[in-house]
Amino acid sequence: MASKRPEAGAKAPPRLRIATYNVEWFNALFDDDGLMLPDSQRSARHGISRGEQLGALGIVFTALDADGILIVEAPDQSRKRSTTRALDGFARHFGLRARRALIGFQSDTEQEIAFLFDPDRIGVRHDPQGTDPLHADPSDIPRFDGVFRHDLNADAQPERISFSKPPLELALQAGGRAIRLIGVHAKSKAPHGARSPDEAMRIGIENRRKQLAQCLWLRQRARRHLESGDSLIVLGDFNDGPGLDEYEKLFGQSGVEIVMGLHEDPGLRLREPHAELALQSRIGLSASTARFWLDREKRYFEALLDFILVSADLAATGPRWRIWHPLNDPDCWQNPDLREALLTASDHFPVSIDL
Repeated sequence: MASKRPEAGAKAPPRLRIATYNVEWFNALFDDDGLMLPDSQRSARHGISRGEQLGALGIVFTALDADGILIVEAPDQSRKRSTTRALDGFARHFGLRARRALIGFQSDTEQEIAFLFDPDRIGVRHDPQGTDPLHADPSDIPRFDGVFRHDLNADAQPERISFSKPPLELALQAGGRAIRLIGVHAKSKAPHGARSPDEAMRIGIENRRKQLAQCLWLRQRARRHLESGDSLIVLGDFNDGPGLDEYEKLFGQSGVEIVMGLHEDPGLRLREPHAELALQSRIGLSASTARFWLDREKRYFEALLDFILVSADLAATGPRWRIWHPLNDPDCWQNPDLREALLTASDHFPVSIDL
């Protein structure tokens, strides 16, 4: 049946804004009861107090005004602490429209992947795919709290790959449309604990292999959804991006390229304009979503690490992506309060998409 043409003067349907935001050590801003700590004690961010970081986060989340926000490095979920209690209180304090929190599988770290959403605009539930790890079918794609077997070293002996932060799989309903959403915090490639350049290289390569294996796992799950005709969004911090470092030359492609499925049929690819710009540029032109201080060089380093990848059907609707970079986005730059809040709140900046 043909869709009904809207009458002249009819209002366009309201946009749906989905965002991803890595909040550096959000957990350190709450006590065990989930209450905020808006004091002058130092936060986990260098030179910034807990009160300053919380105030900045309130400004950023208010400006985002998103219907759903994937929070990477969300507060801890454990016997003593509750991610949802902390985030619900945070949203209530700042009067956010996205005021209800949801998590999936608990992380092995003090950093969770959570989703903060507006229950008046969208319905959402945790809906993990794959076989229960206790009854895993070796021929099936494992559930994200299970184990993925992949030959990392080309020695015909598949290693066991797992996520310290299992991706968050959501079934989302908005405006009568069903969307699958996978929230990601892939393994860092940083050689933490290295005591020499050689050891740093060895750890870096090992971490890179694990990160790529995680992205292969994500790609298998994404392809399954795309083959089923699902509308799909894969978003979060991939700790990787096109042209980011020397490891890409060693392994041939970045993890983000793997998840996007760039070498597969167009209908099975995921789209993301910032990743595509980095891939196509011959002069190093690239966006950035994170800003880190390099103490040895005494300067900042910027990287494209955070993405919102969408299926072809969603890309065909003409969505608008935005990186809320305080120095590169004109609207952020021209708003001094927001600009300073973005620099204070985290070492990453939010990425949003308007559908």
